[in-house]
Amino acid sequence: MFEHVTQLLVVWCPDWPVVAASTVVGLPLDTPAAVVAANRVICVNAGARAEGVRRGMRRRESQGRCPDLVVFPDDLDRDAGQFEPVAAAVEELAVGVEVVRPGVVAVPARGPVGYFGSVAAAAERLIDQVAARTGAECQVGVADGLFAATLAAHRGKLVPPGGSPEFLAPLAIGELDGRPELVDLLRRLGIRTLGDFAALSPGDVTSRFGADAGLAHRLARGLEERPPARRRPPVDLSVTHHPDPPIDRVDAAAFVARELAERLHAGLAAHGLACTRLRIHASTANGETHDRGWRCAEPLTPSGIADRVRWQLDGWLRGAGRPSAGVTLLRLDPEELVDGRALQLGLWQGGHDERAERAGRAMVHVQGLLGPDAVLTPILSGGRGPADQVHLVPWGDERAPPAPPDRPWPGRLPAPSPAVVPATPLPVTVVDEAGVEVGVTGRFRLTGAPVSVTFDGRPRVVVGWSGPWAADERWWDPASARRRARLQVLLAEQSEEDSQDALLLVREDKKWSVEGIYR
Repeated sequence: MFEHVTQLLVVWCPDWPVVAASTVVGLPLDTPAAVVAANRVICVNAGARAEGVRRGMRRRESQGRCPDLVVFPDDLDRDAGQFEPVAAAVEELAVGVEVVRPGVVAVPARGPVGYFGSVAAAAERLIDQVAARTGAECQVGVADGLFAATLAAHRGKLVPPGGSPEFLAPLAIGELDGRPELVDLLRRLGIRTLGDFAALSPGDVTSRFGADAGLAHRLARGLEERPPARRRPPVDLSVTHHPDPPIDRVDAAAFVARELAERLHAGLAAHGLACTRLRIHASTANGETHDRGWRCAEPLTPSGIADRVRWQLDGWLRGAGRPSAGVTLLRLDPEELVDGRALQLGLWQGGHDERAERAGRAMVHVQGLLGPDAVLTPILSGGRGPADQVHLVPWGDERAPPAPPDRPWPGRLPAPSPAVVPATPLPVTVVDEAGVEVGVTGRFRLTGAPVSVTFDGRPRVVVGWSGPWAADERWWDPASARRRARLQVLLAEQSEEDSQDALLLVREDKKWSVEGIYR
């Protein structure tokens, strides 16, 4: 059966994470630069590519190829905030703008094409508009469906209606970005292009490779990832909030965004739905409004909804066209919904716990009184020291550790962990039998056997010790390198008031301190 696919016009700003980071620090855009996440390059600009730096490289290798490379951390909030002026510039000429991700916006092609007379004229006008309003470089592509239109923008192609399958056919199978396991499997089976993949039977693809491969197969055929039949959202699924006092700061916006996101997500879950396209509307007491559509390939989670609310308000409240008054109305409208059964475990696992719900409301109330950072949740993280292995996140934020705890960590302390980890390492003195301070050599050897530790203002006798454990971290990066040695000591009881404590000591910058206490 014939399936109609809307022709979209996509505006793409190349290397946007690097452009946004360079703009924030005032770095010239022709300076070789890259954005790194998890010690791997995820985006580079033209200057870095000319020096041989590529996506996927390790940071050390990229800096070896280009010693002058400027490295930025990955920051989605920064990218989204800097992209707001670009989206606003496109919105001046086209109706129905949707932000796909920072660096990419999509709009139905019918409106601008009809107004400017042709696809080529509309594309040229949008490129000039973005350059004049923001100074950013962009490329425009037109094709049927978001996937094909985005790839067309990468190549500056204007694909005629119905021509997406022919445009996609010769492209490499690696264009199915975000599905590395499927791409690797298809390559091993000899399927090298999107056309080869599209030629397979949809039923055979789904039965052999699974449902996600079936969605990817639709993209390769020039269709939307999901069939066009969408469940229309009931009117009561939109959520509205009237802030009092009005919102005029980004931190206040972030707090409200989390509460709204939870409400919307709970309403959708009650109907077995999930949102893939969201419209956020904000208005002020002076009648100023800001309306933006957000499209996401995967169903939005509460944290994903909250992020988009925060990004939009951040760009509006801090941008050149900032409102003259605080925001008095926020409304979230789910415009495109899919069946939420795929999220069933995330939505309903564990059942309803009234006590947990009351505790959650109490935490939110405390945050409302004292601020979002007043209530923190500990999560396990990766690291070598005990303080590194516990990460605190504000209540309601995504519980994502900064480092994966299940990876190998050479030099990590053996179990058990200390019962007490001071928020700030406590100073301590360690001496040998001659009363000389014990040090650590360049080969991580003790200069003497510890016999006494002065801790908490009192000398304590050492009856046993173990170590040292070496931790020479990030030695390839002088700016963030750390060289430490850890030592465990067992202290003798001196009186009935003293317990037989054991201490975890760490030596750094030629000073000893207490990093943990065993009890």
